[in-house]
Amino acid sequence: MHKAGFVNIVGNPNVGKSTLMNQLVGEKISIATFKAQTTRHRIMGIVNTDDMQIVFSDTPGVLKPNYKMQEMMLAFSESALADADVLLYVTDVVENPEKNLDFLEKVKKMTIPVLLLINKIDETDQHKLGDTVERWHALLPNAEILPISAKNKFGIDMLMKRIKELLPESPAYFDKDQLTDKPAKFFVSEIIREKILRYYDKEIPYSVEVAVERFKEDEHHIHINAVIYVERDSQKGVIIGHQGMALKKVSSEARRSLESFFGKSIYLETFVKVDKDWRNSQRELENFGYSTD
Repeated sequence: MHKAGFVNIVGNPNVGKSTLMNQLVGEKISIATFKAQTTRHRIMGIVNTDDMQIVFSDTPGVLKPNYKMQEMMLAFSESALADADVLLYVTDVVENPEKNLDFLEKVKKMTIPVLLLINKIDETDQHKLGDTVERWHALLPNAEILPISAKNKFGIDMLMKRIKELLPESPAYFDKDQLTDKPAKFFVSEIIREKILRYYDKEIPYSVEVAVERFKEDEHHIHINAVIYVERDSQKGVIIGHQGMALKKVSSEARRSLESFFGKSIYLETFVKVDKDWRNSQRELENFGYSTD
């Protein structure tokens, strides 16, 4: 008997979905930073054993869209409701359960198993946790509630055991040696974007997209040319910094992370270009991979 299925992770921004995904998959597949909107795409991470294949899917935080890119991000989250065999709805101990009732209504109507994960339980006490569990049980009466701490790996083994019990019998969907559905270039742009999210303040990271124009690999090295797109000339100046120092710092930190991700020596060249209002352009967004097809 072989089990396989899609286990999709949804929830509001900043509740720890990407950290959870990385714990479950055991690889740093989703970038996790302290800023909201870090995950913009739906990213799959695949766990294989001889008799099982779990296809985990991390999604952008659910939010009310303000521009076209956020509309497409919400579409990724909603598509995760459509094809899940098991749904992991992630919240935390400080979030208001009534924060996004429209999306919760959709979750409530689902007939597949829903595991409601209350994350960051290391940041509360037993009494408050009990109140939180009761409030969530009233909102999603059919969900199974599990308290966890993704960062501290508390409850992860128990969660994994429950997922395996709930998976349907099925042949594998992907090759058994495959870790993700995304190509290498995708992870290059995500890693560079992670460094930008960590290094720059305010709105700059949300106006940035990264495109990999060259990815040339041999046995020991990878040569990468990446373009950092911003929306305005003033943002270009901020990204580059005085005498190019800011861009140099981001590039060298990205190169180190890429070397550890790929296990090869990396030659990385980064360029900055202005692409006005790319976040509201359907054509540009599709070029950057914001398509749910």
